[in-house]
Amino acid sequence: LANYSGIPQNLIAAIVESNKTRKEYIANRTKNILSGKTTNKEYTVGVYRLAMKNNSDNFRESSVLDIIQLLNESGIVVIVYEPILGKDNDKFDFDIINDLKIFKEKSDLIIANRYDNLLDDFKDKVYTRDLFRRD
Repeated sequence: LANYSGIPQNLIAAIVESNKTRKEYIANRTKNILSGKTTNKEYTVGVYRLAMKNNSDNFRESSVLDIIQLLNESGIVVIVYEPILGKDNDKFDFDIINDLKIFKEKSDLIIANRYDNLLDDFKDKVYTRDLFRRD
């Protein structure tokens, strides 16, 4: 367990607030991108992988789970491509797609914490903060 006894509490509070602001920004940016589309159809946002780092299977505390919740609360349909989870996983309130081709076809916009070359054929649909494409 980490010991934060020597760290000023206002620093921890600032980090927590900063993380919250970043997640709200990403959710709002996603909604703004979708609102710029001119059709009346219901949009689906795809989340490419839950893990925060490449080659990781740790997503229990992933920030993207909070972003998904914010999008769901706005009425946006969210699907997730996560090949290491079973389709019938009832721990989450979103559909899990294990087939990348189907995931890409169903997604109007794809949020990717880390860009992956597997998304190259749909890169015009990808929203990521991974500008330099490195972990």
